[in-house]
This record gives sequence, C-alpha cells and structure tokens, in this order.
Amino acid sequence: MNQCAMTKPFRSSRPAALFAALAALLILPACSGKPAADQPPLAGAAIGGPFTLVDKTGKEVRWSDFAGHYRIVYFGYTFCPDACPTDVAVAMRGLDLYAKTHAKQADELRPIFITIDPARDTPAVVGQFAAAFSPRLIGLTGSAAQVDVAAKAFAAYYAKGKATAGGYLMDHSRIAYLMGPQGEPITMLTLDKGPQGVAQDLEHWVK
Repeated sequence: MNQCAMTKPFRSSRPAALFAALAALLILPACSGKPAADQPPLAGAAIGGPFTLVDKTGKEVRWSDFAGHYRIVYFGYTFCPDACPTDVAVAMRGLDLYAKTHAKQADELRPIFITIDPARDTPAVVGQFAAAFSPRLIGLTGSAAQVDVAAKAFAAYYAKGKATAGGYLMDHSRIAYLMGPQGEPITMLTLDKGPQGVAQDLEHWVK
C-alpha cells in the first residue's frame, strides 16, 4: 500500500503561529510506491532556489556554488537573543557528532547560515557569528532585496518585531533544512531532539 509522509510544522521564534499563511507549503504529501521511511519528507516540495548573497569577506556566493554538496540551510539573525544561537549550536554539534563516524561525508556537507536582518548583519558580523559556532559554518548576508529572494525561495518567514531597550527583534521561522547535492529539499533536521537527533538525521539521509 502506498503511504504518504507529512512534513513537520514550522517552528517560529515566538510561541504564536507566525507562519500559518505559509504552512501549507510544508504540508505536502511525499507519496510513492516506496515505504514512507525511504522517501525524503520534503521530496517534491517547492523549497530552495537560486540566490546571490555575500560571505564574510563580501565575496558573492550563489546557491549554484554549492552544487554537488549536501547542505544545511538555516535562516536567522545574529542579534537573536536565544532561538538562533540555540538552533545553530544544536545543528553544528550534531554535524560534529556525525563527522566522528562519517568524516568524509561531513567534509563534503556545507552548513549555511543566512541572516534575515541584513540592516545590522554586515558581512563581518555574520562571519564572526558563524565562526563562534564552527569553522565549517558559512555565514551569508546581502542587501534587503537579496535576502528576501533567498527567504522566499526557502519559504522562510521573517518580519521586523517590536523595538526593545536593546534594539528591535525579528520574528522568523526556525527551520534547518537538509538539502541534497542537486539542491533538492530532503528533510527538516530535528533540532528539538538535540545534537544526537541531528546526527541521526544526517546518518539516515546523507548518502
């Protein structure tokens, strides 16, 4: 019997369901004649696409530059007080755990952090943020228009939040996408299960 795997819902930087308007994009059936366990949860989803951003040195980086590599993609911002540092730390620790038993595959995997706050996240700031978590992590920023193109390609929600004494916050979805060598969406990493859960996800899906 054919089985349909339903993707997991969005998590946002706030308890409220900020991303309800785009939730339908992730409630996509992954149906085939194969068992659901063998079918990537995001197979066929309209997630991922061309973008041009800049790295910590100001060098242009395109989505196509990562062709042939598995990729982890996370949208956040460096001034984030808790959610982004927590998520990125879990993802990178998970990658480190995975690397202990799959060193070659881990070396070919590209973890990418894309800011949704380019007004404050300059190339240098994004570079410092990424380096604080791992030398593997690639931090990217760009103009507001460039960031918007990337966010829309990955169905990533973001919006400027309320001002606080320390400056404004950003509302945003919290998803670490695992993307395949051809840029195809595979799954959302289970950050809520900690580094071990991320390592298990990578072991299962990275071939």
